[in-house]
Amino acid sequence: MDLSFGPRYEAFRHELREFIAAHLEQAPRVTESRVLNPRDPQLLAWQRLLVEHGYAGRTIPREYGGYGAAPDMLEARIIAEEFATAGVSPGISGQGIMMLIPTLLEFGTEEQRRRFIAPTLRGELVWCQGYSEPNAGSDLASLKTRAVLDGDEWVINGQKIWTSTAHLADWMFCLVRTEPAAPKHKGISFLLLPMTSPGLEVRPLKTMTGDASFNEVFFTDVRIPADSMVAGRGDGWRVANSLLGHERGMLGNPNVTLARFNALVELLKRETVDGRPLLEQAALRERLLRIQGRMLALRANDLRVLSARLNGSNAALAAMIVKLEGTELRHELERLAIDALGELGVLYRGSPHLREDGLWQQHYMYFLGLIIGGGTSQIQKNIIAERGLGMPREPGLK
Repeated sequence: MDLSFGPRYEAFRHELREFIAAHLEQAPRVTESRVLNPRDPQLLAWQRLLVEHGYAGRTIPREYGGYGAAPDMLEARIIAEEFATAGVSPGISGQGIMMLIPTLLEFGTEEQRRRFIAPTLRGELVWCQGYSEPNAGSDLASLKTRAVLDGDEWVINGQKIWTSTAHLADWMFCLVRTEPAAPKHKGISFLLLPMTSPGLEVRPLKTMTGDASFNEVFFTDVRIPADSMVAGRGDGWRVANSLLGHERGMLGNPNVTLARFNALVELLKRETVDGRPLLEQAALRERLLRIQGRMLALRANDLRVLSARLNGSNAALAAMIVKLEGTELRHELERLAIDALGELGVLYRGSPHLREDGLWQQHYMYFLGLIIGGGTSQIQKNIIAERGLGMPREPGLK
């Protein structure tokens, strides 16, 4: 059985490897102290270089700032594999690039695409997502934040919570209720608004990582232009569901998991007990192999999703499992590193004995949070069962 990609793709792989080798020193090194800094000048320069060569934003049309290449599943796979294998940053992958850009390409106006996509792709615009509210998390359609049209402006009042990156963001894409008399799923609209808007207040929420990566956001008579809406009035739920599909893929990205798995293998080779590498310990090696098996299955599933998109077929069930399996797998992977490090694994900031600037500890806690964030594992299982497998809803639920 010939599992090679063929001469054309192997030439593309060789070209990519040459690029990585030639520009390796320009790539930002991700550490715990830098992992949440989207404005790192080195990261922004690296992102521009990747876009210029077509290794980021590869299929985004040139008129919107992308490279303009035709979609190619194998090229996408090779790019992901080579950056992960080399342990090199694949560029910026925040909410703006991974979630909003594909949503604007699908639903946005031409003016919205030309205004927002290029600077977002270059990392010059940082976005946050205004979805969850204190009483509308798992049941997002129950949101209460309201926008009322006053002349040529929307006036927004309400509150959002668990808003990632709001303290750093330039803009927010936000779900609001514009049609209070309509059924809850029909009365929601999707708005874009600047974070400098008068009446908008951001209050950080510190997590167990020690960072305030989440925030509360309060709206008090916030005014934005009427043309800030994506799609039509009351059509926000359709837009939101499309965007949430991109979010689940981002949170369970198997390519990032591959890079972390490779780093874990190197850690187990490098760290020793009584002069012997940790990789020689049977219990740790067995756990590593189990994680590797799950990772390979997740990557195969990713190929299934990519193939379906390119061929116009349905892989909805395959896409549904990515967030659930991806976040739980990442937490298990980071946990193995913490356990293997023994007493060093319980350290965090400020210790000279930290490995990789505390990145293992930071990711261990962060991905425990992501098992809840972006839709809890319990909610994901319900989605898979009901929408993917066609099983009946729990009795008493509407």
